[in-house]
Amino acid sequence: MAAAAAAAAPTVFLLMVNGQIESAQFPAFDDLYCKYCFVYGHDWAPTTGLEEGISQITSKNRDAQQALVWNFPIDITFKSTNPSGWPQIVVSVYGPDLFGNDVVRGYGAVHVPFTPGSHRRTIPMFVPESTSKLQKITSWLIGRHPEFTDPKVVAQGEGREVITVRSQGFVTISFNVVTKDMKKLGYDVSPSDMQNPSVVSLTDGIHNH
Repeated sequence: MAAAAAAAAPTVFLLMVNGQIESAQFPAFDDLYCKYCFVYGHDWAPTTGLEEGISQITSKNRDAQQALVWNFPIDITFKSTNPSGWPQIVVSVYGPDLFGNDVVRGYGAVHVPFTPGSHRRTIPMFVPESTSKLQKITSWLIGRHPEFTDPKVVAQGEGREVITVRSQGFVTISFNVVTKDMKKLGYDVSPSDMQNPSVVSLTDGIHNH
């Protein structure tokens, strides 16, 4: 019986995430769209859903908040053997400059919430800055602005301290999180336990923005 029970015991747990990239605040810009992608550790693998996506272009609401509303759905399920490398979502926002070129208006990243349930996160966004006045003038003249060739670096942190960035805007995301078999593998992520340093330390070394 013991052998049968061991054979039936789970070897992976599941993390199911759905929700939406709801809206953004970029007071200086309009007619923006967003892209997202997930970044996760080596022990993680998506099983269903989409790892990345691109939204429609939206214009500001004509109310006091002047929010840019996308309500762009996210829906993905991961499997893993180890909470280390817990997934992050990286969001990049783009829109036209004065010359009609699509340029980046903000990058940001946040971990998928650790506890099951409904959550909302507002992510501060930033853009890389040209480091000299000459570069800034040249960028403006030719319509090219500093961008990351791979937005996933936003989630990794390494080397970010040598990049000059400017804060710019906010993006709000809603998450619905469900986990399966985490307790059976010895991981308890109930809300009361998230104050436990041994649980929180699982994400040490992952830079969260």
